[in-house]
Amino acid sequence: MKRPEIYLEPKQRAAKVIELLEKEYPNAKTALNYSNPLEMLVATMLSAQTTDERVNIVTKTLFKKYRTPEDYANADLKELEQDIRSTGFYHNKALNLKKCCKLLVQKYNSQVPKTMEELMELSGVARKTANIVLYNAYGITAGIAVDTHVRRLSQRLGLSEQNDPAKIEQDLMQITPKEKWMQLTDLLIFHGRQICIARKPKCEICVLNKICPCAFAFG
Repeated sequence: MKRPEIYLEPKQRAAKVIELLEKEYPNAKTALNYSNPLEMLVATMLSAQTTDERVNIVTKTLFKKYRTPEDYANADLKELEQDIRSTGFYHNKALNLKKCCKLLVQKYNSQVPKTMEELMELSGVARKTANIVLYNAYGITAGIAVDTHVRRLSQRLGLSEQNDPAKIEQDLMQITPKEKWMQLTDLLIFHGRQICIARKPKCEICVLNKICPCAFAFG
């Protein structure tokens, strides 16, 4: 059976992916709980190698205990480690949080900066984290956050042949309108968690199966 839909040009394919996923997930947005830019930054840093659900459990208490960059910067490292222990990799995360917040205090008047370049100066913050913070905390679109779900789905859907997140981001930015960049991130994450899972994607019920090059291979 021929499926001409799978031969769409990259921009057409990306547009169709967004169109279909917007209908499927009209409320797609970050699952992390936060009420200000600092909380968004901390939650995103803690989310590495764990689930958003786990982070939300931890931050429910953490955000009551640590309310300012000074609180994190002056925290006892061992105590902070225990406060975030269940998110995993807590030694590195606690150290990065302290270093990050010390720089916020010293250089940025205890404010989370609003540019990619400044955010990436902070300890523990790379492009993915910076993109998420800028978009969710300030409504600024600077790029596309490529996490494990975005990486997997971009490859399966034929949106990028790259393996490196930075190169995948560049590919996606070239074929997607800027106003849709971070929306694409949220949509792919939602779809990756629920349908296009890593080991056994649910192609038979996937709204993208008619335009996905991998649908027949998995089906």
